[in-house]
Amino acid sequence: MTTTHTKIPKWTALEFERQVLDSKPRVAIFDCDGTVWSGDSGYGFMVWTLEQGLVSRSTSDWIDTRYRAYLSGQVSELEICGEMLQIYAGLRDLELRAAAAQYVKEFVRSRVFPEIASLLAALRKAGVELWAVSSTNRWVVAEGVREFGIPEQRVLAAEVRVDQGIISSEIVAVPTDEGKAVAIRKAGMNTPDAVFGNSIHDLAMLEIARHPFPVNPSPALLQAAQKNGWGYFRPRDAEGVEAAVAGE
Repeated sequence: MTTTHTKIPKWTALEFERQVLDSKPRVAIFDCDGTVWSGDSGYGFMVWTLEQGLVSRSTSDWIDTRYRAYLSGQVSELEICGEMLQIYAGLRDLELRAAAAQYVKEFVRSRVFPEIASLLAALRKAGVELWAVSSTNRWVVAEGVREFGIPEQRVLAAEVRVDQGIISSEIVAVPTDEGKAVAIRKAGMNTPDAVFGNSIHDLAMLEIARHPFPVNPSPALLQAAQKNGWGYFRPRDAEGVEAAVAGE
């Protein structure tokens, strides 16, 4: 950790939960990958579905090439998140929901940060309205946050239009960067009480919150936290692990 980073208040788990609960939020909004659970479930789900043969070999080769271009900076975050949805065009929505349920059960549940699960339970008990915002596909996010009492209608995630049960290639939304703040405002929350995120792609929504809470921040978000005078929390399971997801 650099000298610059040591100036940023780092909360213990107890301090973090106390700060959140003492702020008495009526609404709390959580990013998911790297914030509620470790890793990039959007990319993981894509790879897993390719391995399961849900899409054609040519489509698999195409998205692999596009993802490599994304990693090298030739494709934007917004573009790749949309294209990772469009590869399922022509499949049934129910098929993707079932696949997401299996993937989350096998690969996501075990990666939930215990401290965040505890906080979510405490917020839910206090009657706080919980939301999830993510650039990962809606199938995985909705399934992943279901156990925390977040209904699908309070999930703002990447999605494509579904017609009569069939997935299309038409993008409905890809909430990332400023798009996350836009999605939150469209849902009627101009200044949400508490927002939680780990990546620079979460900065825009953290900045509109009454109480921003960086969790497991990436290097770029850590720098932004210092600039804004925020503290941060790093879950025990994330200590010493590269926090970056989504190419950051």
